[in-house]
Order: sequence, then structure tokens, then C-alpha cells
Amino acid sequence: MSETDSFIEEVAEEVRRDRLFALLRKYGWIGILAVVLIVGGAAWNEWQKAQAKAEAEAFGDAILAALDQDDPAARAETLATIPADQPGQGALLAFLAAEEAQTQGNLAAAEAALEGVAGDASAPESYRQLAQLKLLILKGPSMAADERDQKLAALAMPGAPYRPLAMEQQGLALVAEGKTEDALALFQQLAQEAGVTAGLRQRVLQMIVVLGGEPAGQ
Repeated sequence: MSETDSFIEEVAEEVRRDRLFALLRKYGWIGILAVVLIVGGAAWNEWQKAQAKAEAEAFGDAILAALDQDDPAARAETLATIPADQPGQGALLAFLAAEEAQTQGNLAAAEAALEGVAGDASAPESYRQLAQLKLLILKGPSMAADERDQKLAALAMPGAPYRPLAMEQQGLALVAEGKTEDALALFQQLAQEAGVTAGLRQRVLQMIVVLGGEPAGQ
């Protein structure tokens, strides 16, 4: 390479360097801002996770402290004072309040708590269906048969979160109506359902034997 070519190359390199520095001075703040946003966003995300964890732990501790009291009235009163700031927390408190009320024989209060969850559009759908199922179990004998059967059928639809439990209630309702054959067929079907817990399966097998049937495979 001649001295002229070398000089031209050096000049071109300087020009490129000057242009690069000029671009950095003009637009470099964008890169710095991007780095700050990325780092700040990660820190904010971690803070939110830590905050959510702390709030969940505080909520759980408050519930345990309430349930640890020996006096049923005191338990119910303390549960009523626990704040519910996250989705689902209010429903969980209502379920606990319903259990306390039912234990004390206050069925009206238990029903009111469950109806509150069942009718709460902001509660998770699984919680609302659980509240409806609990209401049917609690009020079942006093409900009109058609209304009870219709609501149980909706909860026992394929894919419903509490389908096995709803089917169990359908079977018990058939037994109460004297429809033994229908009840036996339903319990036989339930015994083959996926997702049936060990406790529920045991109850189902017992009902099959009581109704004069024989569990499949035995």
C-alpha cells in the first residue's frame, strides 16, 4: 500500500470514528435509558413478587391466628376483620365463615356466606362453582327437586371443576327419591371417572355395594 493510500485510509478511519462519536453523543442517551429501564423493570418485578409473597403470608398468618382461637364466636369475629385485598381472598374467608356458622348451627349465616361467593362476579369461577355445590349440599333437602337436579346437572357437566362431587350428590339425590337402579348406574359411572380422589372413590364403591351392585373389576 502506498503512503497516499495509507493516508486516505487513516483519514477515512478518523471520519468514521468522528461520526460514531457524534452519533453516540446525539443518541447515546437512548441506550442508557434502555439499560436503566431494563434494570429498573427487573427490580420492580422482583419487588412486586416479594410484596405479593409478604401479603399472602400475612393473610395466611391472620387466618391461622383466627382459627387458633377456642371460642367459635371469637373465631368468626376475627375472620370477619381480616382484609381481603387479592382476588379469591374474600371467597376463601367466606368459605371459612360458612364453615364456622354451620359448625355453630347457624345455617342461615352459612347460606348467606356461600350465596355471597356464588353471586360474586369478581370471584374465580372455580370458587363460585364450589360455593354453589356447597349450597346445594346444605340446602338440598329443602329445595324443589327439579331446581336441585338442574343445578347439579350444570355442575356435573364434563370439564366442570367439581364434576365428580356433583355426580356424587346426584347419586345421593336419586337414592333419596327411591330410584335405586338409576343411582347404581350413576355410581358405577362415577367409579370410572378420571380425577376421582381416593376418598370419593371409596365412598362411591361403598354406595355401589349398599345398592346391591358389584364394583367393576371385583
